[in-house]
Amino acid sequence: MDRNSVSGLHHAGLSVTHIDRSIRFYSDIIELDVLRVSEDPSPFAFLGKDGKVFLTLWQGSEDSYTTQTAGLHHLAFAVPDAEALSRVEGRLRAAGHPIRFDGIVAHREQADSIALFCEDPDGIRLELTAPRPAGTEYQAPTGAVTACGFF
Repeated sequence: MDRNSVSGLHHAGLSVTHIDRSIRFYSDIIELDVLRVSEDPSPFAFLGKDGKVFLTLWQGSEDSYTTQTAGLHHLAFAVPDAEALSRVEGRLRAAGHPIRFDGIVAHREQADSIALFCEDPDGIRLELTAPRPAGTEYQAPTGAVTACGFF
């Protein structure tokens, strides 16, 4: 059986309640580049880095995201390092966005990665993750179980 049908994730598309608010959040706070915005046939935007689209936003939802229905658990973004992750945390705090676990944490005990867990303006759960700097310690809020499953 050939197991080479899928080579990776191309992009994720999110349904949002207010396209302009979501574009501002993902460009100003998360620092994605806005690659395309259109109103035709309905409001949407393409965001990414270095010209590559990896997030699309579609205005069409009337209600915020809820974790009580099947669908997306969370969306995770790679961040290059702990300093960049700290800058995102500062922008989130300055803008008043909810941060889970009260800041940057280890994914789990003895993990070699750290993460920041938050929500976008529609309540969609986000994870931003970076390599843990050598010689640093971060709290593991969920012990040996990965934190991304429990926020």
